[in-house]
Amino acid sequence: MSLYRDEAIVLRTHKLGEADRIITLLARHHGKVRAVARGVRRTTSRWGSRLEPCTHVDLQLAEGRTLDVITQADTLTSFASLGGDYDRYTAATAMLETADRLVIEDKEPATQQFLLLVGGLRAVASRNRPPGPLLDSFLLRSLAVAGYAPTFEACARCGVAGPHGWFSPAAGGILCDGCRIPGSATAATGTVNVLGALLAGDWPIVDRASAKELREATSLVAAFVSWHVDRGLRSLAYVER
Repeated sequence: MSLYRDEAIVLRTHKLGEADRIITLLARHHGKVRAVARGVRRTTSRWGSRLEPCTHVDLQLAEGRTLDVITQADTLTSFASLGGDYDRYTAATAMLETADRLVIEDKEPATQQFLLLVGGLRAVASRNRPPGPLLDSFLLRSLAVAGYAPTFEACARCGVAGPHGWFSPAAGGILCDGCRIPGSATAATGTVNVLGALLAGDWPIVDRASAKELREATSLVAAFVSWHVDRGLRSLAYVER
């Protein structure tokens, strides 16, 4: 049974038998990994707190036929403090679900998604910025890494430079009057600028945005995510928006 090491974020867990758990991880070099943690549900287990969702861990795993087996786990960063802040905890949960849904193939490298997730969790835990814009920025960037990058500077269909006043998740971004399709939402210039700043990580522009522009941007980000993520993100229903 060959062994390998990697660092990973715990995405979710499921009970297995009386004392074990199946741990779904996003690893830096191995992508999504599903592994068994033996005896982790026993009160005497030394791994209990190390393999909870949101935890950044260094792991040793043994390759198995269907599921790998975790043989060693050391905490690199614990984001347990998020549990005491509803807004930040739900934002972090939405980030975990996004990574879980967008990284489809097991054991396929997804380094960009891993680094984006680690950075997003650290930003939310730092409390330097409100969790809402951090989550919106993460969602747009994560979709872009997955190949669904929206366009906010030119019409998504004809390529004519903006500003334009329509937004369509189906078309992939903003649309001019001539390319507008049914179901397009109105998008004020200020809101579109905020969306572009969230995607690019241009925080000075986001910080200057009005509350109305941030609300409208959040609504359009949610629509874009719902279009591209099958069945949408369940965790978004619990995020205070």
